[in-house]
Amino acid sequence: MFGYRVPAPDEAMLISGGRRGLGGAPFRVVTGHGKFVIPFFRKTRFLTLSMCEAEVTETCVTKQGIALHVRAVIAFKVGNDHESIINAGQRFLSDQDQMSVLTGRIFAGHLRAIIGSMTVEEIVTERQKLAAEVLDTSKTEMAKIGLIVDSLQIQSIDDGDAGYIDAMSAPHKAAIQRQAQIAQAQATQASVEAEQEAARKQAEYARQTAVVKAEYSAEVDRAQAKAAQAGPLAQAHAQQEVLAAQTELAQRQAKLRQEQLVAEIVKPAEAEAERVRVLAAAEAQRMKIQAEAAASYDRVALDRMLIDQLPQIVKEAAGGLAGANVNVLNGADGLGEIAAGLVSQGLTILDSVRQNLNGQDATDGRRPEENSGSGLLQLRSGKERKSDDGPVDVD
Repeated sequence: MFGYRVPAPDEAMLISGGRRGLGGAPFRVVTGHGKFVIPFFRKTRFLTLSMCEAEVTETCVTKQGIALHVRAVIAFKVGNDHESIINAGQRFLSDQDQMSVLTGRIFAGHLRAIIGSMTVEEIVTERQKLAAEVLDTSKTEMAKIGLIVDSLQIQSIDDGDAGYIDAMSAPHKAAIQRQAQIAQAQATQASVEAEQEAARKQAEYARQTAVVKAEYSAEVDRAQAKAAQAGPLAQAHAQQEVLAAQTELAQRQAKLRQEQLVAEIVKPAEAEAERVRVLAAAEAQRMKIQAEAAASYDRVALDRMLIDQLPQIVKEAAGGLAGANVNVLNGADGLGEIAAGLVSQGLTILDSVRQNLNGQDATDGRRPEENSGSGLLQLRSGKERKSDDGPVDVD
């Protein structure tokens, strides 16, 4: 729009020709927005608010009288407040490049003053302290001309051919070189150890690889051998099974043949032997029964004969007493007792003969008639008998 002016973001627009600005300034300050300016009656100028740079290269003498060549860089700009803009506009609006020249000169003066109060050791080892003191001393002066310093950097400090800084740094250089040599030696040793460790690991890996290959090769050989033996082993197992089956079949056939032999020969023989034994036992039993029947018949006949001859035996026994001298002690009772004794002896003789006949049949098998005469002879040879009342003498 005609007559409407807008400053850039890093600029301040200064309008003159109308009423005065803030604090009696000869212009009004506009930043951040536009303003309608009447043509021909108002005049506008622009002041930069961007960052500016000033470089300082100065030879300064230290507290020890040693000349140092110092190079520094200052970063500054116009302040954002209206007062700083007004101060800077009144001084640098027509020639804004003068801000860098003036700032360098101001800082050169403060730098010489502060370095003159410090030693070389302090300057070299405490550069931040030097920069802070320079900023602090120049802050008020820079504010008066509407500038503010963002930073001050000491780029380099050199003593030329004096060699003071080199001499001062020699022990440190030696220590640093020693440390560097130690570090280099340690690094070399670590490198050698690393190489040796890598070689050992490679050798170990090679050994393990060889072992694994050997184990794999052995396993392959075993598998191949096992595969090669599988056919013969299977055939041998099959033959063994066939032999086992044949052996079992032969055993079963032998057992069957044995059972057939037992059924055909042993059993009939045992049956025949049993038949013969039963027949023999039956025949023996028959003969025994016949013998017992015959013996029983003979005993019955003998008993009858003995009974028939008993009166004669008693008679003969009594006849034997006829010529004997018999003393009767108790009269008629004693004589009766003798007679009773004779009868009793006759019965006893009969029982003895029967017993002898039975014993003879059991031991030697002789017939009872063969032993009867002997019994009678024993009866007749007796010389002395006893009675219940005392002895009886027979002459």
